[in-house]
Amino acid sequence: MGFEQVYEYEDGKRDWGSFGLPREGRLAEQPSGGDVARADVPTCLLSDDLSEVRRRVRESGWETCIVVNEDRVVLGRLGRKAIGSDDGESVEEAMTEGPSTVRPSIGLEALLKRMQSNNLSSWLVTTPMGSLSGSCSAARPRSA
Repeated sequence: MGFEQVYEYEDGKRDWGSFGLPREGRLAEQPSGGDVARADVPTCLLSDDLSEVRRRVRESGWETCIVVNEDRVVLGRLGRKAIGSDDGESVEEAMTEGPSTVRPSIGLEALLKRMQSNNLSSWLVTTPMGSLSGSCSAARPRSA
């Protein structure tokens, strides 16, 4: 074909799946974290008013809120305690920084094992760039 140099990107399929892009083949039939993640998880910015965030999250029925930047890169999480409180602190003061995340390509079985071994009821799904895709939760399954 006339190519002088050819490079093989060994992690191509894995990287593709890590961005939550469509899959095909045998493994595409098995559900992944990206397939079950709920994209409607509440989010807020560091600059948002915490009392307004709390009101909005409580009304939505969720117990947590994910703190993101303008590009939806995950910065932290406002957990049940932060949402349930009425302290007059800022989003930045109330959040837990750097929550653990998984990629959309993680198999559902592996994700459930990880959640159980860490005694967690939910896990954030992000792209390799850290942008929020959604949240997997045992308590709030994805609606059809």
